[in-house]
Amino acid sequence: MTRAILQVGPLRIPAAIGRSGRTSRKREGDGATPIAAMPLLSGYLRGDRVAAPRTTLPLTRIRPTMLWCDAPKDPSYNRLVRAPFKPSHEEMQRQDELYDICLVLDWNVTSRRRQAGSAIFLHLIRPGYEPTAGCIAIARRDMIRILPHIGRGTILRVL
Repeated sequence: MTRAILQVGPLRIPAAIGRSGRTSRKREGDGATPIAAMPLLSGYLRGDRVAAPRTTLPLTRIRPTMLWCDAPKDPSYNRLVRAPFKPSHEEMQRQDELYDICLVLDWNVTSRRRQAGSAIFLHLIRPGYEPTAGCIAIARRDMIRILPHIGRGTILRVL
């Protein structure tokens, strides 16, 4: 099952999740979304495409040099890094619209374990709610709707 409901406080929002469904044993590259209550930490925004929405969540404008390290053996695993960066990573400034608004969930961030999964974000969906690589994805209209009501520490749950 690659569709789920995202619970944000009293709100329930349709979401796409990982291509491998949900798991309580998240591993790097498994394509699954963690079964966990995940607090929001911060977010990123494509300021060249999206106007800054109203929210108390810290949002940083995405720059071309911003990458996210997904190399478990690297000291920067599951952290924002800057290009040039040779170990495995993900580009934050994507060509598609998925990360036009991208929120960082506290999955393996504040307390990291190697191989426990990286870059678990809440981002925008692909058409047709296509599965993600482990993230949670929602429609742009739903993201804009919830942003004024969330902040650092808001808990997200996938049902």
